[in-house]
Order: sequence, then structure tokens, then C-alpha cells
Amino acid sequence: MKGVILAGGSGTRLYPLTRITNKHLLPIYDRPMISYAIEALVQAGVTELMVVSGGTHAGEFLRLLGSGHEHGVDLLVYAYQERPGGIAEALNLARPFVKDDPMVVMLADNIVERSLASAVANFGAQEKGARILLSRVDDVSHLRNLGVPRFDADHRVTSIVEKPDEPPSAYAVTGIYFYDPRVFDVIPTLEPSGRGELEITDVNNWFVSEGLMEWEEIDGFWGDAGESIDDYYAVNDFVRAHGANRH
Repeated sequence: MKGVILAGGSGTRLYPLTRITNKHLLPIYDRPMISYAIEALVQAGVTELMVVSGGTHAGEFLRLLGSGHEHGVDLLVYAYQERPGGIAEALNLARPFVKDDPMVVMLADNIVERSLASAVANFGAQEKGARILLSRVDDVSHLRNLGVPRFDADHRVTSIVEKPDEPPSAYAVTGIYFYDPRVFDVIPTLEPSGRGELEITDVNNWFVSEGLMEWEEIDGFWGDAGESIDDYYAVNDFVRAHGANRH
């Protein structure tokens, strides 16, 4: 299984911290944010990785990570997103790297308390399709800023709604996704959203519509350190007190 870490974007929600660097290079407790995503995947047995970045600070990832061997990575390659065209467009840059293998995609500002090993194993046992990791969020105002799944009576996902005024469930779609290679056939069919980007929610809803989407609830804490300044410091506080990627 290949791993794709998406570390692009302009980071405007963390401005002015991101005026001088990419948000994924900001510190979480005692090391750069992106190192937690790499550690999460390597500990789960995914050791061939691509980092997709963009903007004026992309070269700093190479300077920080190098070959990746220091982080337990067997193969680390890089891709550059020339303009902010959305998560799905960034993922499409990984096509030559992933080829026909299954993949796990992780947004580099996602921090998890527990190991992803079981989720990686579950997708490895899944014959085809996609899998998303969900986290329970009891704060409705927070859910209104996230992607939220709608379920049927059998607890299967029937759609994912982005930033809903009335959240259809108490779960958020985290920035950790699993796909089979057909994702690269889906992305070219997408239409840009109102903000001119190719949205990962549209990718996920394609798999839902084809009956190819599975899900599981993430174990322990999940935080999006790039969502806002408040969330960035909340994730910092959690990691300092409890750690991350624990078995």
C-alpha cells in the first residue's frame, strides 16, 4: 500500500503564522506538524510515501525530510502542486507514484492519538472501493465547518455533505482516506466547485454512489491543526499532554 501525504494549500486560516512558512511545517509540540503524518503511516506499515506540497516554501520539505530514512521511510518522493486547485487535484499528482496499488491519503494537518494500523489492515482486507475514517463531534457548530456523512438504517454512508447548516449526523469525515486505483479515473471527471477547486468530497461521494464506500470510527482523539488558530493550539495542547500515534 502506498501513502500520499497532502501538504499544500495556502494556510490562510492560520495567518499570520503561515506568512513565512507552509502550515504543515509549523510546530506541534516538539516537532514539525508533517512529521506526525509520516509517523502515523510508517507505524501502520506504510513505508513508501509521496509528499505533495506547493507554494513558495515547498523546498523546505525536502530540506526537512530528505530521503525519509531518518523517519523509517523506505521510499520518499515529492510532487509540486503549481496552483491551489483542491485536494483532489493534489491527489491526482500521485498517479505515477501509486500506479495500480491501493493507497492511504492523509492531510498533513491531521493529528491522531491512536495508531492507524487497524484501519490500514481493514482496507487491505477490503476487496475494492474506498474507506473513510470518521470521528464523533458533539459540537454542532463545529460540524457545520466539516464534511458530515448521512447514514441509512443499516449505518451505511449514503452521502457526505460539506459544511451543512443542519448536520445529518454527529460524525465528521477526517482527512484520512483509503482508495483503490480507480480514484484516478474519477478525478478527471470532476467539475470544479464554486471556489474553483476539485473537491475530495466529490470523490468520496462517487464511491458512495457506486456502493463502494466503507467507513470506521477513529479510535481516540482526532484533530485538524489547520482548521483555525484555536484548533491549532488545541491540538498542540493535546499532543503535549497525551502524545500522538500511540499503540
